[in-house]
Amino acid sequence: MIQFGIDRLLHDPSLRAPLKGRRVALLAHPASVTADLTHSLDALATRPDIALSAAFGPQHGLRGDKQDNMMESPDYVDPVHGIPVFSLYGTVRRPTDAMMASFDVLLVDLQDLGCRIYTFITTLRYVLEAAASHGKTVWVLDRPNPAGRPVEGLTLLPGWESFVGAGPMPMRHGLTLGELGHWFIRQLKLALDYRVVDMTGWAPEAAPGHGWPLNERTWINPSPNAPNLGMARCYAGTVMLEGTTLSEGRGTTRPLELFGAPDIEPAKILARMHALAPDWLRGCRLRECWFEPTFHKHAGQLCAGLQIHVEDGGYDHAAFRPWRLMALAFKALRTLRPDYPLWRDFAYEYEHDRLAIDLINGSGLLREWVDDAEAAPADLDALAHADESAWRASRQDCLIYR
Repeated sequence: MIQFGIDRLLHDPSLRAPLKGRRVALLAHPASVTADLTHSLDALATRPDIALSAAFGPQHGLRGDKQDNMMESPDYVDPVHGIPVFSLYGTVRRPTDAMMASFDVLLVDLQDLGCRIYTFITTLRYVLEAAASHGKTVWVLDRPNPAGRPVEGLTLLPGWESFVGAGPMPMRHGLTLGELGHWFIRQLKLALDYRVVDMTGWAPEAAPGHGWPLNERTWINPSPNAPNLGMARCYAGTVMLEGTTLSEGRGTTRPLELFGAPDIEPAKILARMHALAPDWLRGCRLRECWFEPTFHKHAGQLCAGLQIHVEDGGYDHAAFRPWRLMALAFKALRTLRPDYPLWRDFAYEYEHDRLAIDLINGSGLLREWVDDAEAAPADLDALAHADESAWRASRQDCLIYR
């Protein structure tokens, strides 16, 4: 039976003992719940030996108040607990001196998706840096990586750091948030009091969950468009759609599991994908579909597209490579329609001078490969394979669950 970090802390007084007499803050979001689905803030408030002094919310807010990207949350006073709730996705992304003065120990209880672009890991980096500067303690109350241990994608290159690029790691990092904390501390050479309240019973290689404890824990959306495990498995690939003119399914009930547009022919795209690199389609099933987004890209228009299915007997956790799959879809569309306006040019996560697809990938390499008519799948595979092998070796000493 699995126990998450929050549940272990609540149930074991000896784990809480170092918090006695110290002001405690919590960084959390809507999926920060206990085994009985109580929000972590409310659960911690029931423990008389924990003195809650503040709370923090990342992108989308402490309770999940904002639907889309670049929609900021305000600071406020919690109406039940009477403590300040500071937004780390409002007027600031990094905690201010005044925010840091509100606590002695910060508990971080965030459900991650295992993807570099998911902004909760950037927020973790920022609070670790601030804690090192202010002499504060950080504990991560660990949770599963629902995408499991596989690694995939190109490494973010120097100079490409952003709020969706926390450091030189591939798109799919295969670590838990607690393990990532160890990696950030090592990578950034930080000196601080850091602790992971680790999980017990997490088996990231075990079927059918391969990272997520199916039939043990309820899935709670960590962000509004992360509605299920299928999305979490696809996300390291489908997140790239945010940098394109293709819909990623926002405004439908299956966001980031499908893609399409009113003016594409998915059957031809799928056939070309099979012709270019059939191995990159392993581990899932692709189905032609039609959908009409109610908001966001192509709202109110019938889109033709493909849905990625990773929840049935066709799913192979070790074989599924969502980043390559989506890269191949872009390549197939480019070979069929060389002039198709694929790359979306807009302000992405407050970056105005670089294309969103490049920010997402941590360099221009993916886009350049797609647009180069002479570049073959083997060329991208060679680049990614070298980065993936280097990351697997680099992360070894950060692994808690072996």
